[in-house]
Amino acid sequence: MTDYARGWKSTHSSSPFFRRIEKRTGSSGANNRPGRSPGRFLTILKGIFRWLFQGRRSLWKKVAAVVVFLGLLGFILLGSLFVYYSFTLPDPNKLVDRVVPESTKIFDRNGKLLYEIHGEAKRTLVTLDQIPPYVREASIAVEDKNFYKHGGISFVGIARSILVDIFTGSLSQGGSTITQQFVRNAVLTREKAFARKIKEIILSLEIERKFNKDQILQLYLNEIPYGSNAYGVEAASQTFFGKDVKDLTLTEAAYLAAIPKGPTFYSPYGPHKDELDARAKTVLQLMYEQSYITKQQRDTAQNQKVSFRNIGIGILAPHFVLYVQDLLAQKYGDISLQEGGLKVTTTLDYDIQKMAEDAVAKQVPLNEKNYNGGNAALVAIDPKTGEILAMVGSRDYFDTAHDGAVNVTLRPRQPGSSFKPYVYATAFKQGMNPATMLMDVNTDFGRYGGQDYTPTDYDGKERGPVSIRQALQNSLNVPAVKTMILNGVDNAIDTAEAMGITTLTDRSRYGPSLVLGGGEVKLLDHVSAYGVFAANGIKHDPVTILKVEDKNGNILEQYQPSEGREALNPLVAYQVANVLSDKQARSLLFTNINNKLTLPDRPVAAKTGTTQEFRDAWTVGFTPSLVAGVWVGNNDNAPMKKGADGLVVAAPIWNDFMHAATQGKPVENFIQPDGMIQISVDALSGKLPTAYTPSTKTEVFTSFNVPTQPDDVHLAGGLTVLHSEKPDDPAWENPVRDWLLAHGYSYQPPTGTSGGAIDNSIALQIVAPSEINSTPWSIQITAQPVGKIAQIQVFLDNNFLGSAAGSSLDFNSSALHVDGTHQLLAVAQTTDGKTNQKSASLQFAFGKNLVVIQPRDDQALQFPTNMILESTTNIAAENVKFWARSAAGKLIPLPGNITKQELGQIFEYTLNVASTSKPARGSYALYAQIGSGTSNEVTVKIP
Repeated sequence: MTDYARGWKSTHSSSPFFRRIEKRTGSSGANNRPGRSPGRFLTILKGIFRWLFQGRRSLWKKVAAVVVFLGLLGFILLGSLFVYYSFTLPDPNKLVDRVVPESTKIFDRNGKLLYEIHGEAKRTLVTLDQIPPYVREASIAVEDKNFYKHGGISFVGIARSILVDIFTGSLSQGGSTITQQFVRNAVLTREKAFARKIKEIILSLEIERKFNKDQILQLYLNEIPYGSNAYGVEAASQTFFGKDVKDLTLTEAAYLAAIPKGPTFYSPYGPHKDELDARAKTVLQLMYEQSYITKQQRDTAQNQKVSFRNIGIGILAPHFVLYVQDLLAQKYGDISLQEGGLKVTTTLDYDIQKMAEDAVAKQVPLNEKNYNGGNAALVAIDPKTGEILAMVGSRDYFDTAHDGAVNVTLRPRQPGSSFKPYVYATAFKQGMNPATMLMDVNTDFGRYGGQDYTPTDYDGKERGPVSIRQALQNSLNVPAVKTMILNGVDNAIDTAEAMGITTLTDRSRYGPSLVLGGGEVKLLDHVSAYGVFAANGIKHDPVTILKVEDKNGNILEQYQPSEGREALNPLVAYQVANVLSDKQARSLLFTNINNKLTLPDRPVAAKTGTTQEFRDAWTVGFTPSLVAGVWVGNNDNAPMKKGADGLVVAAPIWNDFMHAATQGKPVENFIQPDGMIQISVDALSGKLPTAYTPSTKTEVFTSFNVPTQPDDVHLAGGLTVLHSEKPDDPAWENPVRDWLLAHGYSYQPPTGTSGGAIDNSIALQIVAPSEINSTPWSIQITAQPVGKIAQIQVFLDNNFLGSAAGSSLDFNSSALHVDGTHQLLAVAQTTDGKTNQKSASLQFAFGKNLVVIQPRDDQALQFPTNMILESTTNIAAENVKFWARSAAGKLIPLPGNITKQELGQIFEYTLNVASTSKPARGSYALYAQIGSGTSNEVTVKIP
């Protein structure tokens, strides 16, 4: 029995409680010490039980008896535990004796030492009068506000701790007073067990009896661990600030008080600097609430910034090492990590890490000089296992001017267009495919986030019909937003989360702009999620640790490779990888397809991203065995200069790293999984070819997104009919119509057969002259009921004339048409997307039998374009000629394919003029000839 145990027993064994126990058992306390027979004790309990329940008693009396019995039993058991553990406690007089800790070593995967958490603890003892009052008060305020009032333990804190531990099984609750914390660190181990808590309570009570409060506080402030091998407030002050504790400012004192709750988690050198900042402000707030400081002192201190000392040399890959250290501390505890002599083998490959650091170090100074981009981060992962091979959290960990200690790979930042692959993967799952045609025209998508949402492409241009393959590889914004809306924001988030994105938890924040990077992601998550594309849909969570051994060589944990889990259909993952690795598809926007998103000796898939005002620039890409992502920007979210997009500032870093890391490695192709289908489809619509399809292309499909509908864009007579993805929604359809007309295409009306339902309750009325023989001529169209009509459109011979919002349209025109009967069509669209239509015949009598009706006067003509000629003459198309006359009188023939369509007694000739036949910039008069007959002239501008 220890001296302390004897002293405890001599003090308490003669207490009334123990005398009652001895009287009831007929024995001394010694007979019931741990290890002796419990027979007589059990006999006593049985007797008590019979006395409580014998005889006739009411139900309430029996319940009361049970409560009394259980309370008595618990009291006896608790007292027995206190007696038992009092025999095993150490001598409280040896309060600051410590075993010299052994260092923990962290290695890369090949055995190279990255960092040693030194076993030699730093401690410098100081007296209480050497510690400024606000340093003491900061610790009291945040750790134990009733320190000077209680007797060593807080019964409320203990009760809360026990209840939470029982119901959660975590054994992680606090509730400890300063005295208890001192006991735990100075005398006991930090085992998470109820036995340790009981010992802690007993010793805390004894210490409160032996020492006064100031002595206990002095012991505590000299003993408490602050991380980085610093024990006690003086060592911590020297370690973190390079000054004596007596010279600390109030703000610095708050930071020191904030750290002991989790020395590794709250380390100023670790990945949770933001959390440390927040906790320091909490300390200052508590000091104000407890009247230690004034409001002005609190506000001044909360607004002051502190500078921490450089962590020093002797650490390689510091961002990764400190990330691993934080993970280890969460699992093994700070004390075990700092003193347990662990040997930790990580997944990092230091050779690859150096390549990453070199790539960042090479490019960031250029970015800073040319684009005001002061920082960059890079993560590389093996997608087949999830193992992190390289992690560069900032340009230089030791560069305090750029907040180098911040690990940006763990910080949420907006990903820009690098988020698009998750949305297109969602679309592929739901039936779209790489050949699906989308209309790239500026569209008002309504109100999102309190304002009209009308995104544009990066260069402000509209490209009309494009495939998803082209839209993704050229990072076109409008088609991406349409894809997001058509397939659902929640569905896209589901895909991203299944692949590893963890930051999109508040779904109420997100709308269609999410596809353009309207949410935040962590670079580590982003790279890991792209690894799903590389691994044919299989997800491996990020892995950092391969093995942990204790100081005796016993293996505490060891990574076992797994098959992962399917996060994305393998066929969809391959489709996305196939598109992202198709450098030819980038030619729509990128003039140099062999740019920094490609590698010269192997296939590689990549995607860039750029956020508004150039605050973030990204490049993420992969081969089948290596996925890497790069972020460029500023830690304070300051914008970079215009032009600092992902291809310019991030892709060079990514390319340098990928080129170096893959050198000498086998060339791998993306393996096409079973179930993929390759067929030819119409080159424009992406649907099955018909007799009118002018050209085809081969595309890859899955069984669930292979096209089954025939091409409905190319019709008989060479007619090309294009509509929006939602032809019955004017907000989507009208921009397509306007683009078609501006680019020389004819526009056909959307009817019920084009996807919208017909509403027969709509009544249309057309008022038009019986004969039109002069200009201007006019028509009036009205629709009923008034409040139900969204817009009216009017067509002549299926060529668009005009439109108006609401339920009436008054159309005036000076356009000529060839003499004869023409069909007028009025289409009314309801507010819920339905349509109805009415037609009427118009008789033209201008004395004209040859008229150019497209383009129109004053139109800016974009190429390729169509010219449409109406004639009453039925001749072969090759006998029709189109001309452009310059302002100087030069006559220029317009070559191209001419198709003929018969519209009753009128014939329509359409000339398709290719971009290669575009005349020089300027104003031109356009006209046509059939034999000796000459049409009217229209004046156009060619930009």
